[in-house]
Amino acid sequence: MTEEAQEKATKPEVTEAVTKQKPGKAGSASTTKSAAEVASSDRRRSKKGKKKRRVVPLGHAHILASYNNTIVSITDPNGDVLAWSSAGKVGFKGPKKSTPYAAGVVVRDVMEKLADTGLKEVDVFVQGVGSGREAAIRALHVNGVTINLIKDITPMPHNGPRPKKVRRV
Repeated sequence: MTEEAQEKATKPEVTEAVTKQKPGKAGSASTTKSAAEVASSDRRRSKKGKKKRRVVPLGHAHILASYNNTIVSITDPNGDVLAWSSAGKVGFKGPKKSTPYAAGVVVRDVMEKLADTGLKEVDVFVQGVGSGREAAIRALHVNGVTINLIKDITPMPHNGPRPKKVRRV
């Protein structure tokens, strides 16, 4: 076979039309696109790919430890989230989500996602009163991250709202 014949055999010519119909619109007019247009739109989509990971040696770890769940978000110094995870996302259900063990598993999951970013140091910001607070900080240290700062940012009322009026019986 000649080179031209081999090339034609490997690349079939695109001439047929592809009909697209919107879902849920039975019997309505359909839009027609040629197969070449569909292929070119698929090519554009495939070129985009995934975002390139940045190298961030210093970051912030935000730990939200409520009575019901533990959420850990790692951000860069500007506040852009690099990775996050929660006890529910990792697979814990019900009252197990707020345990110290679940907090450790959540941190391990986040650190696996950040393996290629080169994160070495974090400032930790803890919010909430749940039991996963200390366990999440310990798990960060165990996973090889240097902790520069631990700051509690739990909101505290400075006397709160006005109390209800006294009930007279």
